[in-house]
Amino acid sequence: MSLLEVQNLRAYFHTRNGIVRAVDGVSFSVEKGETLGIVGESGSGKSVTCYSLMGLIPKPPGRIESGTARFDGADLLVMSEVELNQIRGKRIAMIFQDPMTSLNPYLRIEDQLIEPLLIHEKMPREEAVKRAIRALEEVGVPDAARRIRSYPHEFSGGMRQRVMIAMALITQPDLLIADEPTTALDVTVQAQILDLIARLQRERGMAVIWISHDLGVVAGFCRRVLVMYAGRVVESGRVEDIFARPLHPYNRALQRSIPALQGKGAELYTIPGLPPDVSKPLPACAFADRCEFAQSECRTGEVALKEIELGHASACMRVQRGELNL
Repeated sequence: MSLLEVQNLRAYFHTRNGIVRAVDGVSFSVEKGETLGIVGESGSGKSVTCYSLMGLIPKPPGRIESGTARFDGADLLVMSEVELNQIRGKRIAMIFQDPMTSLNPYLRIEDQLIEPLLIHEKMPREEAVKRAIRALEEVGVPDAARRIRSYPHEFSGGMRQRVMIAMALITQPDLLIADEPTTALDVTVQAQILDLIARLQRERGMAVIWISHDLGVVAGFCRRVLVMYAGRVVESGRVEDIFARPLHPYNRALQRSIPALQGKGAELYTIPGLPPDVSKPLPACAFADRCEFAQSECRTGEVALKEIELGHASACMRVQRGELNL
């Protein structure tokens, strides 16, 4: 049985301007020890998908409209706040995108690091501080015993991100959700963070969901990938298949827009148009208005995610019929 199995998840925001279908029928699973990547442009529903699982979307206006999310057999979506609090920060941990706004500027690093230990493990404060120091040392914070008494503004961006990773891993979770944790970091620090999480994952056997718009990072770090667009999964498969044999025009367009893969001096490719407004009715294929291969039926027909090759699925009806070789 999968560690996490999500089926038909729909998370909508009911606003004055209409219903925003941020996550619209998403299904996936994560095995123990596996790394699953979720990629797509900003606004594609990557973060909201995982926030929904953790019960972190604001209610109102957010609402889980349908679906199940079975974590180790228990459905996260029907749990009470008390039941979720026993899992969040203990068995499921999250690294948020911006460490400066995620850390409380009024509290010392020490107080923020030991909080999960005090709450979930009822650990004495003195022992919790020792474990927090070890956690900082594990993530490469120098002079951890002294710096644990610092405030967040006294750390660089890279060091704050290391603190966030230490905080997420201090209770040794079964599942780590990393929401673009290296976006604001320079390339050198980014590589160090990736190596760190990969090492800790191997040592502890935890599963990781890696949310990113950086396809290069996903290619080198993840085992399987979901490609999301307008709140839907448009392609899924093993990482080598996703990059070697794209089966959806959106995935192909994302890869064409990677600067490192374009010829020297060539004009940078950009996907034409803008992502759709998910508060308005969408065509059958939400990518149709930006797709160079779209036909009239792509806007009016029925489209669903279907397996094309073993373990490799696509939501492009023309690919499903064998009309496109991307």
